[in-house]
This record gives sequence, C-alpha cells and structure tokens, in this order.
Amino acid sequence: MKKIFFSILALLPALAFAQTPVAHSAPTPTAETPQSFLLQNKVGNLNAPAKAFLIYRLGANNVIDSTAIVDGNFDFTGSIINPTNAILLIDHKGVGFSNLDKGSDALSFYIEKGNISIATSTDSVSKAVITGSPINDDNKKLMAQLRPIQQAAEKLYIEANSATQDQQNSADFQSRMESKRKDLELQQTASLEKFIRENPKSYLSLLALSALGPKMDPSELVPLYNGLSQNLKNMEGGKMIEKSIEALKPTELGAVAPDFTQNDVNGNPVSLSSFRGKYVLIDFWASWCGPCRQENPNVVKAYNKFKSKNFTILGVSLDKADAKDSWIAAIKTDSLTWTQVSDLNFWNNKVAILYAVQSIPHNFLIDPNGKIIAKDLRGSDLDAKLTQIFGKM
Repeated sequence: MKKIFFSILALLPALAFAQTPVAHSAPTPTAETPQSFLLQNKVGNLNAPAKAFLIYRLGANNVIDSTAIVDGNFDFTGSIINPTNAILLIDHKGVGFSNLDKGSDALSFYIEKGNISIATSTDSVSKAVITGSPINDDNKKLMAQLRPIQQAAEKLYIEANSATQDQQNSADFQSRMESKRKDLELQQTASLEKFIRENPKSYLSLLALSALGPKMDPSELVPLYNGLSQNLKNMEGGKMIEKSIEALKPTELGAVAPDFTQNDVNGNPVSLSSFRGKYVLIDFWASWCGPCRQENPNVVKAYNKFKSKNFTILGVSLDKADAKDSWIAAIKTDSLTWTQVSDLNFWNNKVAILYAVQSIPHNFLIDPNGKIIAKDLRGSDLDAKLTQIFGKM
C-alpha cells in the first residue's frame, strides 16, 4: 500500500512546485537576459516584529530575500530569468526564517517581469489577491481546473490511509485504490493538455508540457509542443523541452528498442539482442529506490506467472559503484531471479541515458521482434498487459 499512498500524494502538489529530474522538471534557463521585477505588498496592518521573506529561483540558484513591514506595506525588487515560482512568507513573531514551521503564513505564486501587486485587508498573506500578473491569472485558471482532481486525490488518500491493515493487505483493495489513482492521473493529464492547447502563448503552458514529459509518448508530446507560440519555443526552456522530446523518440512506442550490453552481477556481458524472439521487460530500478522495492513484488508475481510462456525480464540497476553488495543483496531479498545488469554508474548508467530514463521504477516491454509495445507498466497494469498477450493463466 505504501506505493499507492506515494502515487496518490504525487497528484496533490500544485504544478508550480512539482520537482522531478530534467525532462520532468520546470525549464531552468541559464542563457537568457535577466529581467527586473517589483513586488508591492499590502498585508493588513502588520508592523514589527513581523517580517516578510521572499523565496524564488534565479537560474539555478535559490534566492531568499527579506524586508521589514510597516503598516502592512513592504516591497521586493530583484531580477529573474523567466517567470518562476515563488513563496512569500510572513514571520508574524519575528522568530527568523530558520525557525518558521511548515504551518507558517505563506502564499505560493509566480514572479514575472514588471510590477506585481499582492494585497489583503487581513493580516494573513495566504488570503491575498495578486494583480498585474498574467501568469498568475493563468495559474488561477489552471488551478481551478485541477482543483476537483486534487480534492478527489485527497479523499482517495484519506480513504486508503483510513483502511484497516487487513484491507491494506488485500489485493482487491489495493487494485481498487490503484485503479482510482490511475483514473485521477488520467484526468490530471487531460486537464494539463487542455490548458496547453487553449493557452499556447502562456509560459505556464511550457511548465505544464514539461510536467507531462515523463507521462506521455513523444507522439503525444510533439503536437502539444508544435502548438506553442514561437516565442515560447525560442526560450531556453522551450529548447530544452524540444531536446527532451527528441531524446525520447528512440524509445517511443513502436520503435525498435536500442540494443545495449552491460555486465551481470558476475561480470559477464549481457546484450538485449540475446533475448530476441522473446517478450522482454526491461526493468530500471535500484536497491536504494524505495518505490522500486515496493513495486518489486508485483514484478516478481508477473514473472512467476508468465515465465513459462515466451516472457522474461532484464533488470537494469542504477546502483552506485560502492554499493554493489547492496544491489546483490536487494536482488536476493526481493527474489529477483531473472537476469540483472548494471555498470554501477548511478544516474549516469549508460543504458538509462540511452533510454532517457529520468525516474525509477520505469520499464519497457519489448516484443519478440525487438519493438517497444508498452512502457511504465506498474502494479496490475503489467499483469493486465501480459494477460492480453498470453491469455489468462
């Protein structure tokens, strides 16, 4: 059930603060001209010792700025590369930034060039209204679209978390929870796609497309990217997304899976091409990856169920050179009895780079001709796909 909890929670954060590697993350330009902003704020009638903090990104760097508050008024000025997510925090008691807790009075928003106003008649910035900022207007519209999905995800998380231990251990309960989660994820994806198509000039569409990257095949991403304005495509972030899509094309559905060779646990070279003629699941994982270890029982179950058919698995580990013992121990502990390979180069594993793997667990199902026929089969999806191929066992 931990995997389901984790997956449900992944639906909850606002787009602005979704953080994942490279193609999953928001574009982080480094070669464009900095632009100035002025943030004018009015939060009730606050005075000292209250203080305001602004946290945002400038290129690859985090910026934490602070200022005093006088009669509720305070300003921030600075530079950004492109619109960037930010947090405005109010330290009501003057305890200092490092002593503020997660429940602190805060507002999440975007900074863009020009003058932005944030105001509220109360002493809580969380209730403030943002004006003079097109991207925050767009974000308000997008969050309104996503809100019902996020609320449903929260209810689903509560339902799963409130279940008894026996229920949580039930295969039927887990299947129902996973089915509901996947439905919400599909709704979220559809909502982001809709926003991108309807707002081709919004920088938020660039962020939304970046967030969709790991969830969609290049054949689905290309039309969305092509529909963006030329201005967005010319930005460094737009160019990064284009490169990410190109990097995914060699492993898109229907492509012949790129061949590779890596050593198994005994140092013997193993090639993907040596499995030609079989259905092969290339399974990317690592001993240090919690979600991978939680998913392994599903993979083991599928392997044991279909191994007598024309099916096998080739595990590719993203473990480190100094953790070979942990890799081998995890294979034994999790009963991964199929072939395992790795160059022990962590995220720089050459096969992971070749397959543009940017999060794990991740997998590709290859048919006997070497073509990719499915990817990212998790939980019951793997069993369902193999049942479709081989029939009920």
